[in-house]
Amino acid sequence: MKYEPVIGMEIHIELKTKTKMFCGCENGFGLESEPNIHICPVCTGQPGSLPVINQEAVKMVLETARALACQIPEFSKFDRKNYFYPDLPKGYQISQYDKPLSEKGFLKIEADKTCGERSRTIRITRIHLEEDTGRLVHPAGAGYSLVDFNRAGVPLMELVTEADLRSAVETKKFCQELQLILRYLGVSDADMEKGQMRCEVNISLREAGKEKFGTKIEIKNLNSFKAVERGIEYEIQRQTEALESGEKIAQETRGWSDAKQMTISQRSKEEAHDYRYFPEPDLPPLEPQKILAGIGSLPELPQGRRERFKKEYMLAKDDMEVLVVKKEMADFFECAVSELHAWAKVAEPKIEESKLVKLAANYLITELQKLLTQSGVEFKNLKITPENYAEFVKLTAQGIVSSSGAQSVLAEMFKTGADPSHIIEDKGLAQLSDEAELETAVAEVISQNQGPVQDLKNGKEKALMFLIGKVMAQTRGRANPQIAEEILKKRLK
Repeated sequence: MKYEPVIGMEIHIELKTKTKMFCGCENGFGLESEPNIHICPVCTGQPGSLPVINQEAVKMVLETARALACQIPEFSKFDRKNYFYPDLPKGYQISQYDKPLSEKGFLKIEADKTCGERSRTIRITRIHLEEDTGRLVHPAGAGYSLVDFNRAGVPLMELVTEADLRSAVETKKFCQELQLILRYLGVSDADMEKGQMRCEVNISLREAGKEKFGTKIEIKNLNSFKAVERGIEYEIQRQTEALESGEKIAQETRGWSDAKQMTISQRSKEEAHDYRYFPEPDLPPLEPQKILAGIGSLPELPQGRRERFKKEYMLAKDDMEVLVVKKEMADFFECAVSELHAWAKVAEPKIEESKLVKLAANYLITELQKLLTQSGVEFKNLKITPENYAEFVKLTAQGIVSSSGAQSVLAEMFKTGADPSHIIEDKGLAQLSDEAELETAVAEVISQNQGPVQDLKNGKEKALMFLIGKVMAQTRGRANPQIAEEILKKRLK
């Protein structure tokens, strides 16, 4: 490539506290609630109201900073970032300027395959804490806008990276891994569709091999990982074409349009704000290192879980990743595997534990995931307990129920939360392995399918699968396919 992209990120994350950043109002943004009900004099900027620091929000930022190997200073403070906007009634935002809660961290991500590296280290400049603004609503066709202050004052963590990212794919991976870490820490749901995680990209192009950066363009309104990727791809193409034609890139802020699949100019450099920061006089300074000392140890993070899953469960990489990126599913899986581990020690006949683990992962990733998707049910609302799921895996591994029968059992468990043994008994789904009963079913299938029978005798192996299918149909899916196959082969030698 003649030009190399140079990309940095600014990411805002709404923290999962019970109350807002500087007042006792419920942190209700994102809830299905009426506009302007989670508000008070503090978060609406009424004269004489005074802010109080939400200590839980500070701890959440410090925990995130520690997870990302950031340096924690001895001293930190809040500042006033002065500007007027309709959804910021005070006329200033309480933020942090020169003394943030943390700085100089990093996040390792899997490298883009095209760069020839296994992993890439993306440096984090700083992570600081501020309050969110309100939300403007623009009714279609109306000549006015409405303001909802429910979001005003929600704790907002801002993470800024160095310009270390080099492609759209790499940037998307960074955002996805960060979201996963936030969810594992429990500091935010980081749902981009709900505005809980908002990404802004700073991108420029420079000639390949050169050190000097090109002119920086900021891209806003990126409300999904796909938008992050496509916005960067579009901007790389736009800037490349401009440079190739001798055009000078103008520093500006551009917005991403999902409808048009392109970036659109919003503001030039000359229109940029001068925020005039100064220390917030109504809030005391902070001692982050002392606060951090009172926080417990970090939970297991995504990369640690990947490494442990690989070592303990020997799952395929893709299967492992599906579980790791869905924390609640991975927790469920581990509870079920714990049950299976205890059972495998006393099971007769013996069943390899690795087989049980693989079976548990397969049904969880395929059939159960499909049921969740089709129904729109979130995993946290799943009716199946890990204990019942482990029992389901045992019964399937033992051959008590066939693979088709297992799907029916799992679907009923998903619907009712019932015990799998009871479902199998009540619905007559136990696998038929009795040779005498299967002999009768096979005899019936042979008498009714003379064409395929002759094909099998003539060496056409596909006919065998057809006949096994007919036996399964004859027994309403209950036949043990291995035993049915043996009987067919014996009868049709």
